[in-house]
Amino acid sequence: MKRQTLALVLWLGLNAGALAAEPITLGLNYPRTGNYKEEGVAQMRGALLAIDELNAQGGVLGRPLRLASRDSASRPEKAVRNVDKLADEGAVMLFGGASSAVAIAAGNRAKERGLLYFGTLTYSNDTTGKDGHRYMFRECNNAWMSARVLGQYLNKTLPNKNYFYVTADYTWGTTTESSLRQTTHSQDSSRHPGLKVPFPGAHLADFQQALDQAANSQADVLVLVLFGEDLVRAMGIAEKLGLNKRLQIVAPNLTQSIIEQAGPGLMAGVIGTEPWTWRVPALEKSTEGQAFVKNYSERYQGYPSSSAASAYSIVYQWADAAKRSNSLDSEALIKALEGHSYSLLKGRQEWRAFDHQNVQTVYAVKVKPRGEVMKDPFKQDYFEIVDRMEGAQAAPSLDEWHSERRAAAKSTLLQ
Repeated sequence: MKRQTLALVLWLGLNAGALAAEPITLGLNYPRTGNYKEEGVAQMRGALLAIDELNAQGGVLGRPLRLASRDSASRPEKAVRNVDKLADEGAVMLFGGASSAVAIAAGNRAKERGLLYFGTLTYSNDTTGKDGHRYMFRECNNAWMSARVLGQYLNKTLPNKNYFYVTADYTWGTTTESSLRQTTHSQDSSRHPGLKVPFPGAHLADFQQALDQAANSQADVLVLVLFGEDLVRAMGIAEKLGLNKRLQIVAPNLTQSIIEQAGPGLMAGVIGTEPWTWRVPALEKSTEGQAFVKNYSERYQGYPSSSAASAYSIVYQWADAAKRSNSLDSEALIKALEGHSYSLLKGRQEWRAFDHQNVQTVYAVKVKPRGEVMKDPFKQDYFEIVDRMEGAQAAPSLDEWHSERRAAAKSTLLQ
């Protein structure tokens, strides 16, 4: 009994010491306002849950974690200023973003400040492709990975169809459209036309004009390379035009937040991809993933989205690298992360050494009918997983990455 009491006193003393130590600051650069704000809220929630769990375990290197955050509003210039503010607050690493333009710009500034930047929602190929560097790590999949699993599913279920593309005119939109055209063999723009809409700042008139042209085309498949509120607004116009009844609508990157904003009735039948849904841990038999779903649901009274899972995973992966390297130094952390393989919220994942892309399974999903969604206790059972592709098959190869870098006159070694 005395030994148990002594052990308890020592444990309490060690944890009290950890909590009394100088906190380690992690910096979240996320959209609290703007088109992607719902994805931003999910990132904040996932990050806070991870930090609270780690602090309950004694923190990292004997020190508690704290979160500092800044609103990027999905604007690159604001996100860059946030990097400086967070660095000046003492942040030892940065993460976040629901826009690839934001992640790329903020990541470049983080490199100048000697800080790692982990991209949460940044699907552009450029993030770890032509614009990749040593200080950038992308947790989610890239556009190629989405396009490959989507192409596999669409070629199988909708072969030889005509496509029409409506695309947000920035790095995520253009690289996503290009990738999907290749995997669905829809490169011929005379047969498979498309229009670009401004980003940010598209107006309803921009979406109306683009969708009027889609309605007057010979398309069988309407690809909306849009995200967040832009996708929601476009879907509202598509419904008024009856396009969701006439055409198969594809939105390459779906999130739980998008379905919540639009409503499952409007989004029913839309096909896209997700790197993670709350159903994935049970599918992949991930004990830690199922615990995350349970803890998040109890805390926030709703299921975690891929946005929340990404932020949660990044905090845990950074903490794991810090513990394995016994350091907070960026160079030591880079070495600890490169080539590191792990399982956390689903199956095996790896931080690939040559481009810092997280290689993981990607899922093709289809939004369930509203009636099915409403049967769920939280009314958030949105996605049917209709196909999957292992990360090694989906991710660009080293040769493909080299070709992309050479085409952009960039080094084939991250710098």
